[in-house]
Amino acid sequence: MTAQMRRKTGNSTDPIILALPKGRILPEVMPLLTRAGIRVEPDFDNDRSRKLRFQTNIAGLTVVRVRSFDVATFVAFGAAHLGVAGSDVLMEFDYPELYAPIDLGVGRCRIAVAEPKELVANDDPSRWSHVRVATKYPETARRYFATRGVQAECIALSGAMELAPQLGLCTRIVDLVQTGATLKANGLAEIETIAEVSARLVVNRTALKLHPEAIGELVSRIQEAVDAA
Repeated sequence: MTAQMRRKTGNSTDPIILALPKGRILPEVMPLLTRAGIRVEPDFDNDRSRKLRFQTNIAGLTVVRVRSFDVATFVAFGAAHLGVAGSDVLMEFDYPELYAPIDLGVGRCRIAVAEPKELVANDDPSRWSHVRVATKYPETARRYFATRGVQAECIALSGAMELAPQLGLCTRIVDLVQTGATLKANGLAEIETIAEVSARLVVNRTALKLHPEAIGELVSRIQEAVDAA
């Protein structure tokens, strides 16, 4: 790994910034970074720390930790040069500024449609003409249903999706599903899969053009780590 990994803005020299997601994906991502030779300062693993920006063992490479749903936005708008984001987030925002060269093979789950289990036996999704769903993926849901000729009314929620049918907000939800245990515990059944999901390395296209050596080296290291997993 190069000793210095920096970008220049005006007369200042700023670090290359790697955005990592908080939450369930992070414990799966960190071993990949370790294999790639990227080690973050110890405070990163301190649950009591309020820091969001961390140094690494590589001079000129800084890590920031942000909400998983925000990684793509940080990278697309150039606040970070590259990051780790779920393909669900990439589908939802569809930023043209992003290049996703590597499927990291971790954080696997799916975006699915679910409804109360008592409806399943007599329901036929192929006959739907209109559907009302609660979801944090309104654009993904609209596009999916549009391909089937179904008009979708999407109610945007950021969490507790499983409550929406119970409280009469809607009949169905579109949500991220890993094991299905949460759906089952709330009386819901998965009826359709919209997309399989995994974590991806994403790169800002402009940053890659401006700093091909520094970013290209990071991408290569991470690809080697994935291949070795």
